[in-house]
Amino acid sequence: MQSTRTTKILAIGTINPGVERDKVFAILPEEVRDTANLYLDLKIDQWYSQQNGKGVVFILNVTHLAAAHEMLEKLPLGQANLMSFELIPLGPLAPLRRLTGMDTKP
Repeated sequence: MQSTRTTKILAIGTINPGVERDKVFAILPEEVRDTANLYLDLKIDQWYSQQNGKGVVFILNVTHLAAAHEMLEKLPLGQANLMSFELIPLGPLAPLRRLTGMDTKP
């Protein structure tokens, strides 16, 4: 299967194991402010909280994993080593091109 170009990055942020919730809550006002600024700067397209209370999920408007990692590590929880992100590149659903004579270029 041909790969497609990365158009967004899915970032799944989880509070690191063993971190006390008090430490997270102490930094949370700064984290929310800086995250909102990334949203207002169009770096975050969508943002969600995990229903298990262990972190966040962002869809980022960046196309390179290194840029996403650098941006997220600058957030207060990242700087304090309290949260880690799993980064997953996203792109167009390439198999759709095989439907009813659509172009087969990636």
